[in-house]
Amino acid sequence: MSEASQALQRIARGTGIVFAGTVISMFFGFLSRAVIARYFSTGEYGVFNLALTVLNIALVIAMLGFQNALPREVAFYREKEPSKVRDLISTALVIVALNSVIWTAVLFAGAGDISRLFGDERLAGALRIVVFALPFWALTGVIISVSRGFGRVREQVYFQNIIYPLLFMVFVAVGAFLKFPFDFVFAAYVISWGLTFLALVFSSWKVDLLKFTISLSSKLGKELVKFSVPLMLTGIAGFVMTWTDTLMLGYYLGSDVVGLYNGAAPIAKLLPIFLNSAGLIFPPLVTVLYVQGKLKEMGRVYQILTKWIFLATFPLFSLIFLFPEPTISLFFGAKYVSAAPALQILALGFMFHTFLGLNGWSLIVIGESNFIMYSTLISAVINVVLNALLIPSYNIEGAAIATAASYFVTNVLNSLRLYQRTKIHPFSWNYVKPLVISFVLLGLIQSLHLKVPSIWYAIPVLIVFLAVYMFLVLLSRSIDKEDVELFLAIEKRLGVDLRVIKIVLKRFV
Repeated sequence: MSEASQALQRIARGTGIVFAGTVISMFFGFLSRAVIARYFSTGEYGVFNLALTVLNIALVIAMLGFQNALPREVAFYREKEPSKVRDLISTALVIVALNSVIWTAVLFAGAGDISRLFGDERLAGALRIVVFALPFWALTGVIISVSRGFGRVREQVYFQNIIYPLLFMVFVAVGAFLKFPFDFVFAAYVISWGLTFLALVFSSWKVDLLKFTISLSSKLGKELVKFSVPLMLTGIAGFVMTWTDTLMLGYYLGSDVVGLYNGAAPIAKLLPIFLNSAGLIFPPLVTVLYVQGKLKEMGRVYQILTKWIFLATFPLFSLIFLFPEPTISLFFGAKYVSAAPALQILALGFMFHTFLGLNGWSLIVIGESNFIMYSTLISAVINVVLNALLIPSYNIEGAAIATAASYFVTNVLNSLRLYQRTKIHPFSWNYVKPLVISFVLLGLIQSLHLKVPSIWYAIPVLIVFLAVYMFLVLLSRSIDKEDVELFLAIEKRLGVDLRVIKIVLKRFV
């Protein structure tokens, strides 16, 4: 088995685990928010969301981009200079610990000013409690990023995706049942992150992940900060891209339109779930190939993985794009159906983000953190300009176009830079064929202007559509040997004989 196939199988296995953890995390997070929204007033729920938004911004700054840089840096030093790995980990922990404590103090002192900025005095008290979660959250993120550098996803899934959201949900539910005051929600948030951090430290120590002497290497620290700060600025620019449409809709058209738009946006943002899951395990495994100078193998991993991500995402995209009204109605109710055109536009933008693959993570692997910062900043500026130009005339559709366009720009720029530096691109012949088939089929179905009254009528149509699609993909012989190797590895791991499927595959490979 080739090195590319081995890397692909490890990425596929890790992606599956991370995807499961992400779904569990989303479930617990939804339950927690549902309890808060149900047992407290809408104003208090708004304060909760504002406090977490401020805390998320502080987290981006406190971590200095280490959460994205460390998986690559740890894998890089493990391959090139193993003796420096422990010093690198210690240095990262010390820097983030100090920085997060500083920002905790800054936010605590500035809570009153921040609350006046948002016009809600309740936010000051909330921030003065919840801010103490920042060091625990930041250090947890560092340890998880280090574990990813060792090719591990256990810490990510167990602690960040399961233990923390489960603890918070339980604390919130108990507090609501016992009728504790609203401030208890923020205390529960701090306690949940504190307990998660302690459990993670204990677990990591047992598996030798954190067994080192506390030290601060100025040389390693400078190199790490130099590489990661552009990623921090990228995160801030990405935050702008995420929230600009909502904020500017509120400025131009009011909160009712914001609510309508946010019936479409969260659904469209589900589309990159497989891409993001793969992105957590991709950098450290591919960094090894890059350090060894095996760009051909790295490119092969990129192409096959991109095809897998597209095929996994396509069913959800088809449902959203072909039947936007029933999809919105299912999640948010009939009163949000008028946001269907915006949902289709957003779905196209996020699907474009998906079908070009892990271009951003690949640029991180080859050390192009500065370029990622520039491309994201350019896209964020385009997002703001287009929102200002389009929202007054086209309402939520204008906001959706601005968001889709910004994702288009950043992905094209990143893909062009990746090709310029490495000649890596996603378009193998066996990927282009499924793309053409999908575009043609989607166009044909869309031209029929099918109107279905509910999601339960849409699903049978979608099943037939996807069955035809998969048959045409097989008929076009778009199966690669890596696809077959992955299938055989899954069969072996499950301990079952999938003979019928193997017979079918042999006819089309």
